[in-house]
Amino acid sequence: MLQQIVDLEAEGQEFHRLLAALKDDDWQRATLFKGWTINDIVRHLHMGDTMGLASATDAAQFAALLADIQARRATGLSRVEETRERLGDLAGPRLLERWQITLDRLCAALAAKAPDARLKWSGPDMGVRMFATARQMEVWSHAQAIYDLLGLERPAPSSRLRNIVELGVRTFAWAYRNRGLPVPPVVPHIRLTAPFGEAWEWHAPSAGQSVAGEAIDFCQVVTQIRNVADTALRVEGDGAKHWMSIAQCFAGPPETPPAPGTRRRVVNAVREAVRSP
Repeated sequence: MLQQIVDLEAEGQEFHRLLAALKDDDWQRATLFKGWTINDIVRHLHMGDTMGLASATDAAQFAALLADIQARRATGLSRVEETRERLGDLAGPRLLERWQITLDRLCAALAAKAPDARLKWSGPDMGVRMFATARQMEVWSHAQAIYDLLGLERPAPSSRLRNIVELGVRTFAWAYRNRGLPVPPVVPHIRLTAPFGEAWEWHAPSAGQSVAGEAIDFCQVVTQIRNVADTALRVEGDGAKHWMSIAQCFAGPPETPPAPGTRRRVVNAVREAVRSP
C-alpha cells in the first residue's frame, strides 16, 4: 500500500477520535470556517470521500454524481446548502459512522489500484498518490476549525505532515493560474523544520525569495486555515510574500485566506514570544 494511503487512514483515525468525544450539542455549533457547523464540515468530507470512492470504482457513477451536484449548484445553492439538502437529516454520531465507513472503503479502493492509475475529479485528473494526499489534506485542514472551536490543541504533528507540505509546494503555479495571473519565473526557496527537528527543503536558494519556518505553519497557510501574518513563517522577497498571500493547495475556484487575526490561536502568539530574543 502506498504510504500516502496509510497516512490518509491515520489522519482519518485521528479525526475520528476528536469527533467521537463530541457532546450532542457540539455538532450544531458554528465554526470560524465560513460559519459551517461541525455537521457541515463532516458532511462536506463525507461527500468528498463518496465522490472519491465513485471515481475509484465506477467512472459512470462518478460522472453522474458530479453532474447532479453541479446542476443543483447552478440553481443557486451554495456548496454547504447543496450538501445539507442531499444528506438530509444525516448528522451527529450517525454521520460520523457513515463517514468512517466511506473513508475506509475509499482507502481500500485506492489500495487496490495500480500506483500509476489516474482518477477523475472535478478539476484535473489525479494519480492515486496525489489523490490520497488531497483527501488527507482535506481532513487535516477542516479538523483545525473544530479544534479551534473547542479550544483544543491538536495532537503533535507527525511525519505525515510532509504530504501536505509537498502538496503546498507543488501547487505554487496552480495558485496563480487559478486566479488568471502569470506564474512568476522564480520559485521561492523553501526550508521548513519537520515535526521531529530535521529540515525539509525544496528548490535552490533564489535571489531573495524564500519561505522558512515550521512545517505546520506552512501547511496552515497553503490550506488557508491561518493567515500568514498569524504564523511564525519568515517570508523574504516580494514574490514569496505575494505567493503566501494567495497560496491555495486545494481544487476549486480561488478562495481568499482568512484575514489577519480572524483565525489566530493563542498558541501561535506563545510560540512567537518564546522564539523572540
